[in-house]
Amino acid sequence: MERGEMLAVCLLLWSCSVCVVTAIQRADMFPYGTLSGDSVLMEGDDETSKVLPLPKPLYFYNTQFKELYVATNGIISPLDLPMEKQYVDDGFPTDFPVVAPFLADIDTSDGRGQIYYRVTETPSILNRVAQEVHRGFPDSKFIPTHAVVATWENVAAYDDHSVKAGPSNKFNTFQAVIGYDETDSYVLFLYPEGGLNFFATRPKESYNVEIELPARVGFSRGEIPYFLISRIEGPHYSVTSEEQSVKNLYQVGNTGIPGVWLFHTGNRNSFDNIDSCIHWWPEKLQRPTYESFSFCARFQQQCSQNAFCSDYATGFCCHCRPGFYGNGRHCLPEGAPQRVSGKVSGTVTVGSTPVQLNNIDLHAYIVVGDGRAYTAISEVPEPVGWALMPVAPIGELFGWLFALELPNSQAGFKMTGAEFTRRAEVIFYPGNERLSIIQTGRGLDDHNHLTVDTVVSGSVPFLPPGAEVTMDPFKETYQYYPSVATSTSVREYSVVSAEQGSESFSFQLKQNITYRDCRHDNRAVALETLQITMERVFVMYVKEERILRYMDPSPAGHRQFPDSKHDFLQLWLLIYFSPPIFTDMDECSSSPCHVNARCINGLGSFQCQCQPGFYGDGFYCSQQEVGAYVPQCDANGQYIPLQCHGSSGHCWCVDSRGQERAGTRTSPGAPPTDCDKPGETARPESVCERWRASLIEHYGGKPEPQQYVPQCEPDGQFSPVQCYGETTYCWCVDQDGREVPGTRSHDVVKPACLPSVAPPTIRPLPRPDVTPPTNTDVILLYAQGQKIGALPLNGTRLDATHSKTLLTLHGSIVVGIAYDCKENQVYWTDLSARTINRASMAPGAEPEILINTNLVSPEGLAVDVKRRLIFWVDSNPDMIESANLDGSGRQTLFDTDLVNPRAIIVVSSTGTLYWTDWNREAPKIECSSVDGQNRRVVVSDGIGLPNALTYDSSSGQICWADAGTKRLECIFPDGSGRRVIHPSLNYPFSMVYYRNHFYYTDWRRDGVIAVSKDSSQFTDEYLPDQRSHLYGIAIATTQCLSGKIGWIV
Repeated sequence: MERGEMLAVCLLLWSCSVCVVTAIQRADMFPYGTLSGDSVLMEGDDETSKVLPLPKPLYFYNTQFKELYVATNGIISPLDLPMEKQYVDDGFPTDFPVVAPFLADIDTSDGRGQIYYRVTETPSILNRVAQEVHRGFPDSKFIPTHAVVATWENVAAYDDHSVKAGPSNKFNTFQAVIGYDETDSYVLFLYPEGGLNFFATRPKESYNVEIELPARVGFSRGEIPYFLISRIEGPHYSVTSEEQSVKNLYQVGNTGIPGVWLFHTGNRNSFDNIDSCIHWWPEKLQRPTYESFSFCARFQQQCSQNAFCSDYATGFCCHCRPGFYGNGRHCLPEGAPQRVSGKVSGTVTVGSTPVQLNNIDLHAYIVVGDGRAYTAISEVPEPVGWALMPVAPIGELFGWLFALELPNSQAGFKMTGAEFTRRAEVIFYPGNERLSIIQTGRGLDDHNHLTVDTVVSGSVPFLPPGAEVTMDPFKETYQYYPSVATSTSVREYSVVSAEQGSESFSFQLKQNITYRDCRHDNRAVALETLQITMERVFVMYVKEERILRYMDPSPAGHRQFPDSKHDFLQLWLLIYFSPPIFTDMDECSSSPCHVNARCINGLGSFQCQCQPGFYGDGFYCSQQEVGAYVPQCDANGQYIPLQCHGSSGHCWCVDSRGQERAGTRTSPGAPPTDCDKPGETARPESVCERWRASLIEHYGGKPEPQQYVPQCEPDGQFSPVQCYGETTYCWCVDQDGREVPGTRSHDVVKPACLPSVAPPTIRPLPRPDVTPPTNTDVILLYAQGQKIGALPLNGTRLDATHSKTLLTLHGSIVVGIAYDCKENQVYWTDLSARTINRASMAPGAEPEILINTNLVSPEGLAVDVKRRLIFWVDSNPDMIESANLDGSGRQTLFDTDLVNPRAIIVVSSTGTLYWTDWNREAPKIECSSVDGQNRRVVVSDGIGLPNALTYDSSSGQICWADAGTKRLECIFPDGSGRRVIHPSLNYPFSMVYYRNHFYYTDWRRDGVIAVSKDSSQFTDEYLPDQRSHLYGIAIATTQCLSGKIGWIV
């Protein structure tokens, strides 16, 4: 918007009638505090935070900065701050760059307030920033990728006790939020009602003169170079000028909401000075009512000619008229075929050959009535033409935009209109080639045709000339946030060629589509999770040296393009999509109900109903007794405390809601429980439960699907995995609910988080001594929470009939497990007790604690049989350590460049350690010598969540199972010979190799799965009677095995 238009709006607003509106409340501020992941600034009078590194650079004015500092005195700066006496009592601007929500002499000593800060990618935070920016700057297409949130809570002004007796009882609360993407930054200042109680501070060097310096609010670029050796004052912007204007900060605002101020603060290309949003009015006036001011009268031209404009309290929205569809800014006639044109450019490397695409033509034709989409790319050089055949996602965008709709869903164009940006990344397997696709909607041309430009860059696998590609059917889940849609999927395809015959490949697609959303009409911002089903995708590459002909616009809707001649091979990439269909997610597919219940799927939810002959809530169903149970009630219609089943004789106590009290049921003939006696004292609400209840109340009792609500276990502990509502935006937490660094993920596969608190103990307690199976030579040992299980092998088959519990360890969480074949001892890590332990496999043997100090999250464990050493990873301090088998001689091998170490193995014959790190940003598998020398990366490409690791002694390869890519793969230690053993595991956690078979624990099946190396097929499965996650797995034998079948000694 031009500044002249802004001024016109200002004058119109000034002339409107006025009304008094209260400021925002503290509950309306952005979430802050340690539970939100904030760091806390040290108490004091002149403190500066540790450097806050930014994941992506921030543009402030037109300068790029990569880090920030937060200071006690109400400012944020991209440079380390000088001492306060150099700026806090001076005027504005400062000579260094600052964002100043309340620059004053603030002192948090002696517990007088807290200052919190963090950088975040949380969708709810980014969505809120985007909405505020779009309200304040309607022409902006800003979609933030990161936000910095800094909060000063109940902070006090500096008091000179030599002048004034006693500390002040006036405290201020305010907040600054910086949202930014790769090109722009915007800043929000928030001042809640009652949050400002002092407005000026006394200079430290006032020499007994009773003066106070008003707080300065605004922005300063700081000094900038001038010629070679001098510096001049840079641009700056002040929001306040004197004390009264500071007092007005929470009474007015420039956003239409008192207490909320919004500014455009930076741009990569050109930026003169700070820009205030359009809803500005003079500071000393009350906020005008908008009923007498029409935004549409001023901005109607921003709507489509086939749309109408509606005024709302904070702005305007465009809505398509009946007979048209779109987002209001762009509307198309319903049912009419849609055409798309644009250019394709970029560099694509085929094999090792880079090929340049120079603005070649793209045309698409969509039959909106039945959802068919045809896309043609012409003038493609030959090697790229064959290689791009599997890359159907280039044209899938158009199928998504104009998809067939089912009730409660809508095609993409109704949200995006004709202006959007789609960013996609395609990762091919098994070669790990990566291709980036960026498609930008440029609007509608004079013929109402959509214009989309495409830029591709990266690598694709080589396909032989003449190859045919067949794409398998697939389903893709889209998640819709305000202003952005995201999806992740895996595609399978086959290639048939004369040279190679038929081969199967796959690729992973990650994408997001950003667009401008209008939220001024206060519609509920509800996240939708919908699924697109693609039954058929046809791809074809035609090589011809002749003129291309397209179809002519006729009654059938075809179009003829003018002929054109070319000096080289004329090639088409034609992609045809069967109609994509939006469907509701089928929660019943995951079998959430009891085995004796049926699942009924509905839009956005499901129900569980017990089968005839059973009763219960559907999640648990019991067989009905003979004769129906009839509740017994008193004269007032309340449940009698003692309830009995007339036919069976069972009795039990109930609470006021008729719910059975645990532990009160008695069998027929037994004396009933005295229901008047108080039962066990109910445990108090946990921190997780209190936080959950508080947030639900904050959300008005109905959290939206994308809003964060803590997930708690039945015993009140934090669930190890926390997610934003129904999204795939998840992370791990410790027992106090604090985020575990490096675990945050947007992937469909949730991070593999481990609990840190053992579940409640079930009594009576079994003895904690060893009970091994008898008459068995080879046993798989597996960790399952509070026990170690023993599963014999009969050859390579799982002998489930002779499985048993080797060792019960109540109060433990056993994770890593290893076996010493020389002394017949089992070793394990205990995540709950934070210990490393061992026990002899002899009957009646008892556990022995080896290490119980300076352990936080011990996970993977390995035994070096030859050198008599143990090795383990600790995933919280991110360390790898070693010790003698008795726990002595402990030493740290690695404590740097680790984020989420998990599995570890040792190859005794070569003296080599291998371990995995499932860092969500950069997963990897590394190795070193057993003494910590010669550390290097073995694998870092094409892995996602490498939980399991083992050694194939018959081939000398390192093998891993990946819960992210779902693959079991092997590679030689030098990085060569990588191959896929199995392409579609469920959720592997730990793995061991024995006699050409891999045995792994699976979190989806909660069991042990066997895979043949030779046939690449699942060969066996064992599911324990008690269903819960299995962790580590090891192999135990009566004698150490030879190198040919698994053990290297």
